[in-house]
Amino acid sequence: MWESHKKGYKAWLRLEKSLSENSVEAYLRDIQHLTNFLQTAVDIKNPDAITLKDLENFTKWIHELGMSNTSQARMISGLKSFFKFCLIEEIITIDPSALLEAPKSQRKLPDTLSFEEIEKIIATIDLSKPEGQRNKAILETLYSCGLRVSELVNLKISQMHTDVGYIRVVGKGDKERLIPIGRDAIKYIGIYRENIRTQIDIKIGKEDILFLNRRGAGLTRIMIFLIIKDLAKKAGITKVISPHTFRHSFATHLVEGGADLRAVQEMLGHESITTTEIYTHLDREFLRTTLHQFHPAFKKEVRKV
Repeated sequence: MWESHKKGYKAWLRLEKSLSENSVEAYLRDIQHLTNFLQTAVDIKNPDAITLKDLENFTKWIHELGMSNTSQARMISGLKSFFKFCLIEEIITIDPSALLEAPKSQRKLPDTLSFEEIEKIIATIDLSKPEGQRNKAILETLYSCGLRVSELVNLKISQMHTDVGYIRVVGKGDKERLIPIGRDAIKYIGIYRENIRTQIDIKIGKEDILFLNRRGAGLTRIMIFLIIKDLAKKAGITKVISPHTFRHSFATHLVEGGADLRAVQEMLGHESITTTEIYTHLDREFLRTTLHQFHPAFKKEVRKV
């Protein structure tokens, strides 16, 4: 019974919600966790027999497994999505997840790299090696465009419109957006394509993928993470960083520079402005400098000194 519901739910997520395969798999894992719990706790129930109490016991179970508040909240969101599907398809008549509360999670801001730190990381790349030229183009693109790592590894040559200074990116939910790309990124992508990529024996089906490994296949997200981690270590950067750190730094530097939040939202591909607001944290020194520069009271304070 559950397998047929999962198949229907999978189709609904793809067709009705237009979610990517990664997102679909994540939602299905949430349901698998629930069915695993039901098998260990009680005789497995069909969706129409599940109660709020069952779901509350499930949340207690995943908490005891050591799952973080953020992960618990995301999983509960997945369960609510599944029961919404069940209501629409008339599998259930009452949604047992309607009153299910997620644990409060504190929004943690990832570390941000300064422009100087980003330059320092890029400067450690060994350009005498073929992968060095590629890695320089990758990091310049990450920082110039604020891409998600999944968007970077799937970036296609046919999406590059460098003659007009834009790239076309396919983001979450297969939504396309145009993003301006900087001159340095364009320059190093050009060098990589002309001098390195042309020397690779490209695998069938990967001809349009921009960034390739030495065997002519696409790069994985893990590979990008390892490249950045290794370069940061060589640069003496002790912050916890990942490919997302470049995206976060891109947005933070834009906001600190006075960019409109809606424009940043558009470039990042966020559906909601509230998601973009996490990037509006400004360090205290920047705020203090701004106040001294523009606020009359602070200007007066500076004159007194």
